[in-house]
Amino acid sequence: MERLLSLIIPSIQETLYMVSFSTLLAVLLGTPLGILLVVTRKDHIMENKALHHCFSYVVNMGRSFPFIILMISIIPFTRMVVGTAIGTTAAIVPLTVATIPFFSRVIENALLEVNKGVIEASQAMGASNFQIIYKVLIPESMPAIILGITITIVNVIGYSAMGGAVGAGGLGDLAIRYGYHRFDKDIMLWTVVLLILMVQIVQASGNFIAKKIDRR
Repeated sequence: MERLLSLIIPSIQETLYMVSFSTLLAVLLGTPLGILLVVTRKDHIMENKALHHCFSYVVNMGRSFPFIILMISIIPFTRMVVGTAIGTTAAIVPLTVATIPFFSRVIENALLEVNKGVIEASQAMGASNFQIIYKVLIPESMPAIILGITITIVNVIGYSAMGGAVGAGGLGDLAIRYGYHRFDKDIMLWTVVLLILMVQIVQASGNFIAKKIDRR
């Protein structure tokens, strides 16, 4: 049991480190992109078809790469950013790159749920585009955004586990090195259980928070 804990506890810490930083960066960078995808749509407050199609194309291109392929293909960029392509810190770079386009679509879908009547009423009262975005669109769609962040975290947990195949560290790396290569069934079982537990906690927490802030 002592050996088991000595392997699992550091792996849990590495997974939490990768997931938390990658999600934070994806939210910070993906939110503006998602907002632009919405406000530049046809008949929206900043309609611009060329920009909308450009942003949409970039997001679709980013989402088309399987994570393992993306992680390997941007190794030079990862090495340029953090100085290495192996380890938990290095894994944050491809995790963030993979998550940004996903989260931007999450934001887009959340903002599109806002009733157009509320937007039109804000425009009638003289609200600027900036005010409509930060005082109408985001607050009105916050429950959906919280649920979207929850889904994003669950996805990043899955990505981080896959990253173990190329030395990213965390529970995925532990499962591959010990559970697969060394045929350690206990390690494999515990990594699966812990990953499932993480997902359940994240999903339950997200649902609870979204329900609490939902004003409808």
